[in-house]
Amino acid sequence: MALFQHCASIHMPLPQQAVFIPLGSALRMAAASALAVGLCSSVSAAEATDAGPPSTSWSLGVGGMSRQQPYTGIDRDNKVLPLIQFENKYFHIFGPEIGFKLPGLAISDTQKLDFSIIGKYDGSGYEADDAPILDGMSKRKSGFWAGARMEWNSDLVDVSAEWLADASGNSKGQRFNLSLERTWRFGGHMMLTPRVGANWQDKKYVDYYFGVRNNEARIDRPAYEGKSGVNAEVGVRGIYMFDKRHSVLLDVEVSSLAKGIKNSPLVDRSTENRVFLGYLYRFR
Repeated sequence: MALFQHCASIHMPLPQQAVFIPLGSALRMAAASALAVGLCSSVSAAEATDAGPPSTSWSLGVGGMSRQQPYTGIDRDNKVLPLIQFENKYFHIFGPEIGFKLPGLAISDTQKLDFSIIGKYDGSGYEADDAPILDGMSKRKSGFWAGARMEWNSDLVDVSAEWLADASGNSKGQRFNLSLERTWRFGGHMMLTPRVGANWQDKKYVDYYFGVRNNEARIDRPAYEGKSGVNAEVGVRGIYMFDKRHSVLLDVEVSSLAKGIKNSPLVDRSTENRVFLGYLYRFR
């Protein structure tokens, strides 16, 4: 259920990754990074020429993120975040994520497979003072996750599959995300990209972040052991490009939580949502 979840991002050719570098507590919104990747991937895709993308790409900007987590009584989290992106032939960096590119496979003129090894900071952790329902709970730490990503890009749809394991050993969990998206262009400036996805989280992950240990139980918060499950995600992003340098981005996403999360005594919502609005200046 980490943010950035997300996020629902499709890696495109070289100049197509963009990211957040959260500051301070904004690190806990690590999935926002994945969201920015998808946003700026679309911007770069629109700017590509027949000669192909440049060998190096980097951009800067600023964005606002508003997110509602499912914990009972927790306030909506609103952040202003810097956007930064760097990518070349061998690797990409976006916020708390780094990816090392592996050789891809060109299936046809309109289809290709890309592979990468990735590592990212995940900000799913919380502290007891984040919400009244968490009072008396032991701190749940965020951590560093590592794994692999595969992307299939085609004229019909772009598909991304990602597997991650908790390399920091906090939750000892694993996650797998599958997302599909397609981009429509309107004239030379406007792009609209709807997406759907499924995010599987194993028992260890859900239990660590949504479980209640015996020593943490109280009358309104009984002991609970989390179960694995799949979050269903749907979102849409819109991009308006004033020119090849300046772009405005808007993204909205809603996730329907797995039963193992919804049944937690820490949770009083069946969904979580986030909205992102940002500006990006591309240097090259």
